[in-house]
Amino acid sequence: MTVGHGSPPPAEPEAPEVLQLAGEFPAASRAQWRDLVAGVLRKAGRDGLPEPVEEALRVPVATGVTVAPLYSAEDADELPALAGVPGLPPFTRGARAGAAGVTAAGGADADVPTGWDVRQRHADPDVAGTREAIAADLENGVSSLWLVLGEGAVPVESLADVLADVLLDLAPVTLSGGTPAAEAFLALVEGRTDLAPGGCLGLDPLGLLAATGEPQSLDGLADRARRAPDGWRTVVVDGTVFADAGASAVEELGCAVAAGVAYLRALTAQGLTVDEALGQLEFRFSASADQFTTIAALRAARRLWDRVGEASGASPAARAMRQHAVTSSVMTTRHDPWVNMLRTTVACFAAGVGGADVVTVQPFDAALGLPDAFARRIARNTQGLLVEEGHLARVIDPAGGSWYVESLTESLAQAAWAWFTEIERAGGLAAALSSGLVAERIGTAWAERSQRLATRSEAITGVSEFPNPAEKLPVRRPAPPPPSGGLPRVRTAGAFEELRDAVEAVEPRPRVYLATLGPVARHTARATFAANLFGAGGLHTPAGDGAGGLAEAGTTVACICGTDRDYAERAAELAAELRSAGATQVWLAGPPSLAVDGVDGYAHAGCDALAAVRTVLEQSLGAEMAISAPVDQEARA
Repeated sequence: MTVGHGSPPPAEPEAPEVLQLAGEFPAASRAQWRDLVAGVLRKAGRDGLPEPVEEALRVPVATGVTVAPLYSAEDADELPALAGVPGLPPFTRGARAGAAGVTAAGGADADVPTGWDVRQRHADPDVAGTREAIAADLENGVSSLWLVLGEGAVPVESLADVLADVLLDLAPVTLSGGTPAAEAFLALVEGRTDLAPGGCLGLDPLGLLAATGEPQSLDGLADRARRAPDGWRTVVVDGTVFADAGASAVEELGCAVAAGVAYLRALTAQGLTVDEALGQLEFRFSASADQFTTIAALRAARRLWDRVGEASGASPAARAMRQHAVTSSVMTTRHDPWVNMLRTTVACFAAGVGGADVVTVQPFDAALGLPDAFARRIARNTQGLLVEEGHLARVIDPAGGSWYVESLTESLAQAAWAWFTEIERAGGLAAALSSGLVAERIGTAWAERSQRLATRSEAITGVSEFPNPAEKLPVRRPAPPPPSGGLPRVRTAGAFEELRDAVEAVEPRPRVYLATLGPVARHTARATFAANLFGAGGLHTPAGDGAGGLAEAGTTVACICGTDRDYAERAAELAAELRSAGATQVWLAGPPSLAVDGVDGYAHAGCDALAAVRTVLEQSLGAEMAISAPVDQEARA
């Protein structure tokens, strides 16, 4: 009906007092969800399901910490209250209170309107090149510098030249290089009172002990703290040393807190008050592409450090942890390095959401050597995009209140605190490093993760999944060698890339012929799976119908690809045909339960991909492969 001239307007509809989304449907219960999940798992062949059924779907994310498939209010009933509010103890929800960039602990970010300090790392020994790179960074969004000084990196004696064009009253600097670097910088700025706050001398004797195995002294830390510029910090507690050795978030957090406590004791023993000592520490953590674990780990770290400060009698404001998040070296790959741009974007996002005060995005080519200008530009623009276009800094602790994130934060905090107290019972971090306790614990964590990597239950895009065996890698100048002799350095892609290096050193390159059964629609899924699996080791995978293409493929290794029905009808016969055509090794894309006669191995979801590729290589080349997979223990050299 239309409303004519002079007719009264229609009545406003009454709004309900409570708006219930999907209110017309009956409420779903967790019990109903469990029944549905159990039905799906049974159809997939999963028998002997645990009670409750969701335990079958838990995924490990750190030592002793798993993630459930479903979270509800009952999983985090009291946790938001424990987290407090932003800017106040226990600082779980962030050191910032109010406007972005203002922290309870003060520092450079009080003047940074973008929400966090964008810090770029420089380690190129070419002084002129480094000066040029620094200028480009500072002109294009970087707000502070991280200089690596010493052997193979920026020469200590060239520090003044490197910083000649830098306005130190605007851009703070953080150093890596130990006492020589710190002393060189203090001499350079002696008498100046105009330096921008937020810099750090970067002293980390315990991190150096972990990396080199050589005993280090904590003497003189307070003296340098007294000589440091106003608003600067003296010590960096570098948790990335432990992460780079294969530690999960639990070991990284526990070791970092243990190191922080050791420095706190040393500084107060050398005459600083507890509040003064806390103000001299900056914590550095790795940020990985596992975004929720990174977010929760940064939140948990602040809570743990607040507890240490509280037990030490520090004032509430002094207990706020200053955090520097660095995108993880462990997750970077040498092969298909461009995917690292995506990994570091996710990690940077997680660092920002997790409340880091400072963020460094490593260039995508970091695993190949010194980055070029393009890689550095993409690294800094990653942060600029997230802040300026994504407006990531406009909300404090956006993950706060999430049942999942709050539960994961609590689990990481509890597990890391237990590990920290174990280190303390062993005599502190230095003693735990010297006794091998830390190395053993981290080695166990890495071995467990290596198994997940080998079976591809934890995927590495571009390496263990969707590899490109024909790619041409960019060439970079060698990066300065990190300290060696202590904890190892590992990368998730290391074992796969070691196999690929071995394959690519052989001419002609070993191949696996994919012998397909049936029409394309039937064999495509398993042929694609097999190509991915063998391609992860650098093997080319030419395909053809049946056994006819084996000779043209130039290999004696074949993999049959089709459906279960095709296998039942033709696989055993095809295996025999492949043998007659010269195949010395026949695989089948499918589970071992198919039990096809004449097949040597099965390529299936959950199989050890590294072992499969190694087997192919050993038989193809007629020699045992000297590959250290699945655990890649790269020396710090």
